[in-house]
Amino acid sequence: MLQRTKKVIITAVAALFLVGTQVQAITPSPQMIEQFKNLPASEQQRLARQYGIDPAMLSGASASQQNLDSPQVVQPRATNEMVDHSRDAANELNFSQDEQKKLLARFGYELFQGEPTTFAPVSDVPVPGEYLVGPGDRIKVQLFGKENKEYDLVINRDGNIQFPELGPISVAGLSFAELRESLSHRISQQMIGIESNITMGELRSIRIFIAGDAYKPGSYTVSSLSTITQALFVAGGVNEIGSLRNIQVKRNGKLVGSMDLYDLLMRGDASGDIRLRSGDVVFIPPVGGLVSITGEVRRPAIYELKRNETVADIVAMAAGVKPGAYPKSSSIERYNSNGLRSIVNVDLTSTQGKSTKAQAGDFIRVKNASGQFEDAITVVGAVVRPGKYQWFDGQKIGDLLPSLWGDLSISADLNYAIIVREVNRYGKVKVLQFSPSRAIAEKDVTQDLLLAPRDKVMLFNYSDDTQNRYELNKLVKHRVKKVTSLTGDSLVGNDLFKAGFSQLDKMQLSQRSQIGGVVVAKEAPDDKEQLVKGEVNKMLANLFEDKELIKLSGSMNRSELLYPVVAQLAAQGNSDKGTQVVAISGKVRHPGVYPLSQGAKVKDLVIAAGGLVEGAYTARAELTTTVIGSEESSINHSSVNLDDALAGIDSANVALSSRDILTVMTTPDWQENKAVEIRGEVKFPGMYNIRRGETLADVIDRAGGFTQYAYLPSSVFVRESVRQQEQLEIKKLADQLRRDIATRGVSKDGNVVNYSDAKMMLADLENIKAVGRLVVDLSAISIGIEQADIQLEDQDILYVPSVKQTIAVMGEVQHAATHRFKEGLTLDQYLEMSGGARERADEDRTYIIKANGSVLLPNRSMWFSSNTELNPGDTIIVPLDTEYKDNLTLWTQVTGIIYNSAVALATIAKL
Repeated sequence: MLQRTKKVIITAVAALFLVGTQVQAITPSPQMIEQFKNLPASEQQRLARQYGIDPAMLSGASASQQNLDSPQVVQPRATNEMVDHSRDAANELNFSQDEQKKLLARFGYELFQGEPTTFAPVSDVPVPGEYLVGPGDRIKVQLFGKENKEYDLVINRDGNIQFPELGPISVAGLSFAELRESLSHRISQQMIGIESNITMGELRSIRIFIAGDAYKPGSYTVSSLSTITQALFVAGGVNEIGSLRNIQVKRNGKLVGSMDLYDLLMRGDASGDIRLRSGDVVFIPPVGGLVSITGEVRRPAIYELKRNETVADIVAMAAGVKPGAYPKSSSIERYNSNGLRSIVNVDLTSTQGKSTKAQAGDFIRVKNASGQFEDAITVVGAVVRPGKYQWFDGQKIGDLLPSLWGDLSISADLNYAIIVREVNRYGKVKVLQFSPSRAIAEKDVTQDLLLAPRDKVMLFNYSDDTQNRYELNKLVKHRVKKVTSLTGDSLVGNDLFKAGFSQLDKMQLSQRSQIGGVVVAKEAPDDKEQLVKGEVNKMLANLFEDKELIKLSGSMNRSELLYPVVAQLAAQGNSDKGTQVVAISGKVRHPGVYPLSQGAKVKDLVIAAGGLVEGAYTARAELTTTVIGSEESSINHSSVNLDDALAGIDSANVALSSRDILTVMTTPDWQENKAVEIRGEVKFPGMYNIRRGETLADVIDRAGGFTQYAYLPSSVFVRESVRQQEQLEIKKLADQLRRDIATRGVSKDGNVVNYSDAKMMLADLENIKAVGRLVVDLSAISIGIEQADIQLEDQDILYVPSVKQTIAVMGEVQHAATHRFKEGLTLDQYLEMSGGARERADEDRTYIIKANGSVLLPNRSMWFSSNTELNPGDTIIVPLDTEYKDNLTLWTQVTGIIYNSAVALATIAKL
C-alpha cells in the first residue's frame, strides 16, 4: 500500500512540477495533500528536495494560519560584528591607537552573532490569562456530563465564535480569562447537566514591523505570543550601530514601551520584554555614547552609556573589579574641550570618584595592584619549603627555620647561608652571613640573626653535583622555546640551565678560539646560546619574585643562587664604597665571586666557598687588595696564614674589603690521582696509578713485563693531549681545504676540481676522529735504552698486541686487502696481490706505515730495491695522484691523514 501511495505522489508531484514551469502558481489538490501526509517524514523531505516543492504547500497549512518551525540551522552573520572604532562618531576615542583597546568588543552583541534560517517562537507554552484573543485564534471546548463532545472553534474576522448549540458568541476584546469565564457560564446556563473545559488551541499569527538599526529590518509574521526579544531574533538582532539600551515599541504612532537589553543580560530582568500586537513597530534607534573599560575588571568591554550614568555604574556593568585590582589608582582617558585627549585620575574607593559622571568616548582603566609582598620574608635554596613567609616583629632565623631536619634539605650546607637585606627604599641591599647549624641547632645568638621586613634568606647545597636538575632544565627549555626552537643537543651539554649560566659566569672573560693552541680571535657567539643566556639572565635576576624558580631553587648551584645578589651589588657600587663583592680561587670547594657580607673576614670567605679541598696549602695564601687613591689605584699582595685564619687568630683572619681576591695555593709537589692503562700482552694488564716523572719503562716493569706472545713492533701508544692537538689540526686543515676549493672554483666536468670528489673528500676529513697515537719504540725500551723511554701523562694507554702475521694494502689499488706476511716478498709483490695500482694512483709516492706507527717516505728509502724491509703488521699506502686533481696540493696531506687515521683505528680495533 505504501509503495503504491509513493508512486501516486511521485507522479502527481512530477506533473505538478512540469505544469509549474508553464503556470506561475498551482494549488495542490486535497487528495494529493492527504496522500502526502501519509508518507513518512523522511520520504516527504526527499520528495520535496527532489522536485523543488515547498513541503508547506503539501502539508495542508492555510495561508492565514502558518505552522512556524523552530530554527534548525544557525548561520554566522555575513559581516563581522566587531565594531570598527575608526568609523564611530567623532566624540569617541580612536581605539586603533592602543593594542589593549583593539581587544575590546561591544558588550551584548555576541547574543546576535548568528542568524536563524527560519524562526518561530514556541507555541506550546501556557497561555496567560491576560492574553487578548482575536481573529484567527482557536478555542478548544470539551463538554462532558450528559453529553461528551469536543469542539475546535476559530474566532472569525468579526470577533465571533460559532458554537453549534449556542450560536454565534462575540469574544472581541476579551482576554483569555474573561473568555473562559464567560463561555463556561453560558454553557452551564443554557446546556443543563453539561460541564465544560476550555483551553486555547493554535494561536493566530500577527504581522509586526521591525525598523531602525536592526540587522534585517522589515515586516515579519510571528506568533501572537511574541515579545520584543523574540522579534529581535526574527530580524537577526541589532546591527553594529544599533542601540541595545533603548529598544522601542510603537503602536498606532505612540510609544507604548521600551526595553533596555542590559537589564536582561546583566540582571536577568525581563520585565520590559512586553508582548507585541499586530501592527506594532519595534524600532531600534542608533547607539548612544560608548564607554570602554579595561584592566582589572571581570568583564572588560565597550558599553553603551545612558544619561547621568557614573563611573561606578560602568564598573558595575563590567561585573566589578577583580581581587588583584587597585581601584584607588584608576584613570579615564577623555577628550577635553580643546579636542585633545586628557587623563583624569579617579579613586573608585571614594564617594567622589564613584559619582564621577561618565562621558561618551571615555576609556576607563582600572589599574592592578602591586605584585610585591609587604613585609614578607623570602626563603630560597636548600630548604624543604622555599617561598614567601610572614614577618613579625622580633622574628629570628630559628623562628623561620626551627628544625635542621624538618626545614633544611638533607644536602644543605650547614656552615654558610646569607641574608639579603634592603637598606633603603631605593632597593640598595647589604648581605649578612650566618651558620645555619649554629643558628638553628645551637641557638648561637651571634648567628641566630634578627630578621627584618622583606629579607631574603638564602641557603646553599654543600655539593652542587648531587642535585637533580631535570625540572629546572624543563622549565628553562619551556621558556626558551618561546624565542627559539631547541632540537637535540644543539647546546653544550644536557644541562640547559647551566649551559646558559656558564655564559653569564664568564662575563669578564672573552670567548676565544684557538688554532694550534694559540689564541687568535674572539669567537662569534652562537645565536641559540645567546638566547639561552638572555633567558637565564632574566630568570636569575627575577629569582626572588619568580614563583616557579623559587620552587626549584633547591636544585640551583651556589653561583646561580648568588648571581642576582652579586649583580645587585655590582649595580649599586660607587666610587665611595666600591662594589661590595670578593672572590676566591684555588683549592676550595666552590671558587668564584661572593657578596661581601657585613664584617666579613678571610675565614668567612673560605667558609662561603665550601671550605678547603685536599691539596690546599694552608701555611700561606695570597690576598690581593685593590687600593683606590684620589688620583690612581694600586694592587697590593699580602700573605695570609690560613691555619691561623681558620683558627680565628686576628692577626691572620684579616677583614676583607671591596674587590679583594683570596688565592688558596696548592701544596708543593701535590698531584691529583693520575693513572695509565696497559692492555694486551703484558703479564698484569690493567690500570696503574703513576707519580710525576714516572716513565713507560717503570710501568711496564710494574706490569710484570711482556708475555712470550707480545709483538713489540706493533704496539700502539695513545695520549689524550696528542689527540686533542691532532683534532685541532684536522679542523684547521678542513677549513683550509674548503677555502682552497672555493678559490679554485667548482666545476662538475673535472677540468678544474671535480665537485663530487672534493665534497666527498671534505666530508671524510670533517668526520675523522683523531686517535692521538704517539710513536714509541717499545723494543728499545724493553732492552733498557733510556733515550727511547718517555714520561707518562694522565690517561695514557698502551696497547701491546700479539704476534702479527699480516700485511695490509690500502689506497688506490684494485682491491684493498690484508695479506698473510711471507718472508722475502717485496712491496711490488704485495701490490700485485692486491691487483696493482689504479689509474688515479700516484705510485711514486707509495709509502709504508710501520707497525709502530712510523712512516717510511719515498725520498728517504730505496723503495723498489730488494732491500726494502717489510715486517708483520706493516701497512702499504698507495695515495691519490694529486696531479690528477690539478695540483691541489692540500689533497696529498688530506689523503695521508685519512689513511693514517684509518690504520691507527684498525690497529686498535684488532687488539
